[in-house]
Amino acid sequence: MKLMFASDIHGCAESCKLMLERFGMENADKLFLLGDILYHGPRNDLPAAYAPKEVIAMLNARKDKLFCVRGNCDTEVDQMVLEFPIMAEYALLFLEGKTVFLTHGHKFSPAAPPLLQKGDILMNGHTHISAIDDSREYIYLNPGSVSLPKEGTSKSYMTFENGEFSLKLLCSGEIQKSYSIK
Repeated sequence: MKLMFASDIHGCAESCKLMLERFGMENADKLFLLGDILYHGPRNDLPAAYAPKEVIAMLNARKDKLFCVRGNCDTEVDQMVLEFPIMAEYALLFLEGKTVFLTHGHKFSPAAPPLLQKGDILMNGHTHISAIDDSREYIYLNPGSVSLPKEGTSKSYMTFENGEFSLKLLCSGEIQKSYSIK
């Protein structure tokens, strides 16, 4: 099974379209969105190609492949137009004997981690900065942002296949960094 992880679309139709194209090219089974789907938020500039209604249509067409957690910019109004659940604060995955705690990052983060056991994985978006870090008791992963990357990072996403997480560039699918949990 192949999984794809992305975060922080912020209503950018161009980035959403490219993300969904990558999802198809990756031939992934499921796409996990780590929040901030439609609204850009008061701290971010309006993304190029800001068109939340287009994002709604594109994502609703793939609703059977999506799992989402709520970002700080996601609201009940967003849930009213999206045909898949987005309001969970976190989700748990169990991969290769590891617990993966998926969240947006505004409540649970490296600064305020959930209860994790040694070797478990915390994955969040929110910062718009991609990361693979195993310097803590747990492994920290962040797929970055598909629309508004920060601090010199590129638009990116992650995949998981055969025990390995790969951070990839949205524009090309090129692997930037990988981490094996086996």
